[in-house]
Amino acid sequence: MPIMGKKKTYYVAVGTGEISQSATSSSWNYKIEANDDEIIKLREYFDQNYSTEWQNFFRAHIPFVEYHHDRENDAYDRTMKEVYSMIHELGDEEARSHIESMGILN
Repeated sequence: MPIMGKKKTYYVAVGTGEISQSATSSSWNYKIEANDDEIIKLREYFDQNYSTEWQNFFRAHIPFVEYHHDRENDAYDRTMKEVYSMIHELGDEEARSHIESMGILN
């Protein structure tokens, strides 16, 4: 069984994909407690979506592909669901309550 690293407090801004240990360095949406492995995984999700956003930018110039038939949008949506799922799992009560109110995990 892998040794779980010590959990630390992080502040996450979903819109920009920022993860910080400082509550005052930038604006944030969610406060979480995570170990190094969990932060690496969350960072990977944000990196995947950054890449997908560029694909979407280029695809946006091809007007005949509708949103609901677009693999890049589907990938982005799936990854965002994973991001919110992790934040729900690792977040404080306020984070969990807010994500539940969004209905994104249903």
